[in-house]
Amino acid sequence: MSTEGRSAEPASATSALESAGFVRLVARADGDALAASGLIASALAERETPYQVTVGRTIADRSDRVPTPSSEDEATILVGAADAAETDDFVRLAAADRPATLEAVDLVREMGATPDPVLALAGVVAGGSEPGAGESEWLLETALERGLVEQRPGVAVPTADPVDGLAYSTRLHAPWSGDPDATREALADTVDGDPDDLDADDHRAIGSLVALDVVGADGAADAAAASIGRALRPYATPEAPFATLGGFADVLEALARTEPGTGTALAMGHDVSETALDAWREHGRRAHTALADASTGRYDGLFVVGIDDGPVEAVARIAAAYRSPESAVLAVGNGESAIATRDADPLDATVEGVARELETGAADADSETAPEAGIAVEYDVGHRRGYLRYDPDVDESAIIAAVREFR
Repeated sequence: MSTEGRSAEPASATSALESAGFVRLVARADGDALAASGLIASALAERETPYQVTVGRTIADRSDRVPTPSSEDEATILVGAADAAETDDFVRLAAADRPATLEAVDLVREMGATPDPVLALAGVVAGGSEPGAGESEWLLETALERGLVEQRPGVAVPTADPVDGLAYSTRLHAPWSGDPDATREALADTVDGDPDDLDADDHRAIGSLVALDVVGADGAADAAAASIGRALRPYATPEAPFATLGGFADVLEALARTEPGTGTALAMGHDVSETALDAWREHGRRAHTALADASTGRYDGLFVVGIDDGPVEAVARIAAAYRSPESAVLAVGNGESAIATRDADPLDATVEGVARELETGAADADSETAPEAGIAVEYDVGHRRGYLRYDPDVDESAIIAAVREFR
């Protein structure tokens, strides 16, 4: 059940791919890993190397998809953690301290290819970093010099229509989120006419209104101001399939969990933007509806959100950014849970510890609802997030007890 693993140095990874006649890409189910896979797949296509991309929701899923090579000219690239032995034809991109997208950029450049800076920056955003921060500075400078991005006022959404974009975005949470009619009413005095005719003043007015609604909402956490600040003054992407970098990242995140095949196709440059947006809208609607109807509980250092139906990872992330008075959020659904945190500390040990606790039945052992030993638990970890999948009969109190023990 180990999540540990070293990331390959670009030179050694390239050496492993030099003679490969076929490459398998196995990716973690998040927007960062999708972007990383798309960058590598494009580089492989440029070299005319056949490849296959699959996405695994949990470490166990990905471990099952990392086969023993059937011939000497096969190689595997793993984006994310998995239980797999290191071999000469195995490349792992799983650094805990940087987005997988940046690891993929290094690998692609070592392969002699030029990474798409817009996709790379969208992956960086999906991985929880700011575009242009740290190692991604040169990517942003390249995109700006080539006219691929331009910073403007407003909010980071994937569509030109601000009503559509704001209603379903999971990068913000306002009283009207998830409801396009309510969003349209909220923007009635700001958005009037063709979205393509919006100028800088219009976008600035939209950004101000959204920020006020988000921060002033009932139940908004102190962290909401900083969270919405990261969604303002977006980088527009006039040549990309979506309107802004942040919007692109939001779509990648949604597809990774709901339609990974479409997400893979999008990251590889195929024209699937309309299908992608449909999936993104449904994902955002379900996330905001679930959060609005959720039960909540506060513990020392942990905010618990109980939902009946909805994407637990998106709910946990939104709650951590906009609703939680604690730095960590546990979203508990039917047979799955997610942890999101505003802290930079890795969640690997917490999530693995919770999984072990549930498997042994030790969590909440004095309770009549404690799980029996031997329960199957699958899990995953990413930047500031964790995911658990288990028998739906496991009681919520056992999940909460296990997470509290390891936080």
